[in-house]
Amino acid sequence: MAKYQGGCLCGAVRYRTEAAPINERVCHCRLCQKALGAAFNARVLFRIDDVTIDGPVATVNSSPDLKRGFCPGCGTTMFSRRDSAGIIGVTSGSLDDPSIFKPQMHMWTASKQPWVQLDDGLPQYEGAPPPA
Repeated sequence: MAKYQGGCLCGAVRYRTEAAPINERVCHCRLCQKALGAAFNARVLFRIDDVTIDGPVATVNSSPDLKRGFCPGCGTTMFSRRDSAGIIGVTSGSLDDPSIFKPQMHMWTASKQPWVQLDDGLPQYEGAPPPA
């Protein structure tokens, strides 16, 4: 069994990886809010080459360098992909076991919804986090 695996609501798309994540973060930017229809995007980042995706995936560019991947059948958003950086961020809600998501930071908190309270003690960045 893959360390991280998941898929869409209807089951047409599945993904998996044995790789350790680059990081796990919660993004509060408006692009993520709009794309997911939620207050934030909790995601696990991996190198693109470490993730296998099976099934039909549709993509849309939400910014010039970022593609969002979703199931064309049920609409589940499963990832955001930045080819120039070689990274893919898998949405925690699409994981088979979302309880394995262990966030390390909050980013773009300047766009956070006012009713979201961040009291988990994690680092918070008003914009992008500093490079690792």
